[in-house]
Order: sequence, then C-alpha cells, then structure tokens
Amino acid sequence: MCGVREMKLDQSRAPLYEAMREHRLNRVVPFDVPGHKGGRGNRTLTEFLGENCLKNDVNSMKPLDNLCHPVSVIKQAQELAADAFGAENSVFIVNGATGAVQAMIMSLCKAGDKIILPRNVHRSAINALVVCGAIPVYVNPGVNGRLGIPLGMTPEEVERAVVANPEAKAVLVNNPTYYGICSDLKKIVEIAHRHGLKVLCDEVHGTHFYFGEGLPISGMAAGADMSAVSVHKTGGSLTQSALLLLGKGINPDYVRQIINLTQTTSASYLLMASLDLARQNLAINGREFYAKTLENVNYARGEINAAGGYYAFGSELCDGGAFYGFDGTKLSVHTRAMGLAGIEVYDLLRDEYGIQIEFGDIGNILAIITGGDRTLEIERLISALSEIKRLYGRSPVGLYDHEYINPTVDMPPQAAFYAERETLPIESTAGRICSEFVMCYPPGIPILAPGERITADILDYISFAKEKGCSLTGCRDMRVEFLDVVK
Repeated sequence: MCGVREMKLDQSRAPLYEAMREHRLNRVVPFDVPGHKGGRGNRTLTEFLGENCLKNDVNSMKPLDNLCHPVSVIKQAQELAADAFGAENSVFIVNGATGAVQAMIMSLCKAGDKIILPRNVHRSAINALVVCGAIPVYVNPGVNGRLGIPLGMTPEEVERAVVANPEAKAVLVNNPTYYGICSDLKKIVEIAHRHGLKVLCDEVHGTHFYFGEGLPISGMAAGADMSAVSVHKTGGSLTQSALLLLGKGINPDYVRQIINLTQTTSASYLLMASLDLARQNLAINGREFYAKTLENVNYARGEINAAGGYYAFGSELCDGGAFYGFDGTKLSVHTRAMGLAGIEVYDLLRDEYGIQIEFGDIGNILAIITGGDRTLEIERLISALSEIKRLYGRSPVGLYDHEYINPTVDMPPQAAFYAERETLPIESTAGRICSEFVMCYPPGIPILAPGERITADILDYISFAKEKGCSLTGCRDMRVEFLDVVK
C-alpha cells in the first residue's frame, strides 16, 4: 500500500505560475502570438472562457522558459513535480498521457525491439508500436468470470514472457486498469530488473497513488523506471495535461529529445501552469483530499450494493494473483446481473437523469468520484441507479458476458498498419488480418489492433457493442460497417 512520503523541496512554490503572474503585472505589449491578443481579437471566445484565461494564454519567451528546452521556471516546476511524486526527473506533457505513454515506449524501443505488455493496454501504447516499429509480446491478463473484465498480469506470467524473450527491452504494466485493478507491481519490477529489462507504468488513472494513504503502491515507489501520469484525471490539472516521471538510470535529456519528435513546439502555458498548481495543491492537500475521496466512494459503494441488482466491486475480490490489488477510489459497478449492459445504464443516466459518468461498456460502468464531489450529487447518482434498476431491470439472458478476447497476433502492428489493404464488409472479414483499430471509447482498449486475426467471437462482440450503443472508434469507416484487412 502507498504511504505518504517526505518531500525535499519547498512544495508551496509554483515557479511557472509565479512567473506568469509577474509577466501579466509587467503589462508587456504583445507583438507575438497568439493572435487573439489577450482576448481582444476574439470577444466571443473571451466571454466564453474569461478574460484572465485569454490573458494567460501566452507564448514561449525568455522570462517564461520553453518546454522544448527548459532552463528556468519550467525546469524548476518540473523539479518540484519530480520531488512531489518521488521521481528522479519529471517532464510536463501537453498532449495528454497519450504522449507520455508513447514517449516511454519510444525512448526504450526501436524498430524490431520487443516489449512485454498486457493486451488490455490503452490504444496509445499500441499506437507507439505502429510509429516506432517495436514488437509486442502480449501477456494475456486474467479474466474475472463473474464480471467478465480483464484483470492484471501475474508475476509468473511476466517471468515466463521475459525468459522466453530475453532480447526484450521493457515490460509495461497498467497501474491500475480502467476498472481499478492492480498487478503485483513490486514483484514484476523485481523480475524485470533481475533480467535487465526496464519497467514502464501506465498510471494514467493512478495520480492519487502518489499522495493518498491506503492505496496501491505507485510506480516510482515500486522502483519502476518510467511512469505516465494523467494528472488531469484525478489530480486537478486541466484536461490534456500530464506528467512523465523518470527513475534513476533514465537519461532525461534523451527522453526530452524523443518527446520533441511529436509534441508541439507551442506548448500551452494554461496547461503547464495547471500542472504546476495541481502539483502544489497535491503536495500540500493531497492526503486529505484523497481521504475524502475514499470516504465518498466507500459510501456510494455500500449504498449501491445494499440496494441490490448492481455489484459495486472492490478489494474483496483481491486474490494475490491477477487481481492483486484494487484502487478503492474507483466506483466500478457491474450491471449485467440486472439485465442491462453498462453502456445502457450510462446512456440512461445521462439522457434521463442528467448524470454524466466516465464510461459504460458491455457489462460495467465507472463513475469517477473525488473529494471535490458533494454529498447531494452522490446521493443523486445512487438514487438514479436505483430508479434505473426498478424501471428497466430485466433478465440478463442474451447479454454478452465478457469484455476481453485473447488476440491472435499474426503480424507486427507497424507492418500490418502500413501493409497493402483491402476494405471488406465487416461480416466478411473472419479469418483475415486486421490492418486498423476497432475499440470502444472510452475506455480506448482495442477490440482489434493492426496485425491481429479477426475471429467470429470478435465480430460478435463488435456487433453486440454496436447494438447496445457503444461508441466504436479507430477505423476508417465511421459506421464500422467495413474493415480494412491486410491484402
């Protein structure tokens, strides 16, 4: 479990925010971009976002540093973030944790290199393989039969993959999965390091592991080499802002070069300042904030389970194996037992009750609750779920009973994505090799990825997801009536 760590630097400072505030007070005349000139050039946008927002939307300049080559206030802000998160170094990312995940992989893997990872990774990880040409060695996650969801990787499965692929460069671990499930990260790190591999953590949904008590261990505390942290999800920064955390032995200057291959040269100061202020707030108030988060989620979980029909699952399912740990801040709720797909509950909550949750899939929903939610709103969610059960509950007969299908990988993702293609009606593609992605978003875990064999089970899953209203993305045909396959 995570414990709160002593920090070495003055975490009350926010150097980038302070420099931006001083820049505004200096009333510098802007003959640079952006062209809206502090909002004067677009009054509608200014009215929509607010005058302060537009005046703080500035460009790189010497007093405000440059994210591509930080030497002053951005560098100081990144050092404070590294200290707060227990990392050796940190890098601000302004194209989301997608950019951080891809930078991790591309920093360690070149074309033809192998990387060991679970198949239930976010699309960003497989996209990185398409770009850099690395070869995936998938460790199929365990599956919980009752919930139908993919779990984590066991250390034993990871070690088997490492021994079978001694030339692999790294192991990537979800910490946690979208549903809140954690692998035995510390043991996996020990195995990988013993065999000379680096460990990368996708902690897109795990910012709170670094500051809360009674939560699963964070990547840096477990000794991982790199970690992608989506601070905006549960840490309070603006959407699209993230951190890439680096451990000892990772060259931060080389990683910066990799990031600069794809990240914008016009980094948003609104996003970066939000990271600076979110880190400051988490370092000072994170322990109390996440204690309140756990209190809110535990209350909601108890009330939902007491009402019956649903199953808001938690740490009672931890088994020391593929379901090694659970993130107690996740309100993951199984819906299939009362006859509704998760996406159906998701749609009903939004359309009939004015409640927007994080996602609904074939058999589950996820609601993100934090210390910033109010009791009245949590009660509203609980009441709405009870009403949905009463009004719409039915027999689960005929519902799809699993979220994960073990893939058959016949080609590397890059080779399949860039191969000569042909487009076929989706119902005619069984047995062919897919050359594009198909996924429900959110959560963005591919049902099919380039290089994987299309099976009847996969086509049934896609058909059911479409029927129930899942948002299917990733392929060229927006209606998902046709698929591109390798010719």
